[in-house]
Amino acid sequence: MKTQSFLLAAVLVSSPAWAAPEPAAGGTCQAKREEISRNLDEARAKGQKQRVRGLEHALSEVDAHCSDAKLQAEQQRRIQRQEEAVAARERDLKEAERDGNAKKVARRKSKLLEEQAKLQQLKEARLN
Repeated sequence: MKTQSFLLAAVLVSSPAWAAPEPAAGGTCQAKREEISRNLDEARAKGQKQRVRGLEHALSEVDAHCSDAKLQAEQQRRIQRQEEAVAARERDLKEAERDGNAKKVARRKSKLLEEQAKLQQLKEARLN
């Protein structure tokens, strides 16, 4: 039981909802606290005891370890990784264009557009 609670807390703390607040959340520790608190209230209202324990743990972790500077650095690392992914997709597309396979080119253009959209979302989240 203890292991399950720990795993649930680990998932909650490391899940995208906690690691990277949505742009509307503002990307601050205070925004993370508010989001977790909202989820905690919801879980309590629904009687979800394990979720409540996990969220309480997540909230205590945010209180103990969160700093806006850390969040900003993490966001910058995500952007950098995504820029690398875009560059890799661009290389793949150029290779497909050299090969002349129209089907491959279309697939790789689609993949590139997906990666570029993800990058744009990350950059917009940083601005909020």
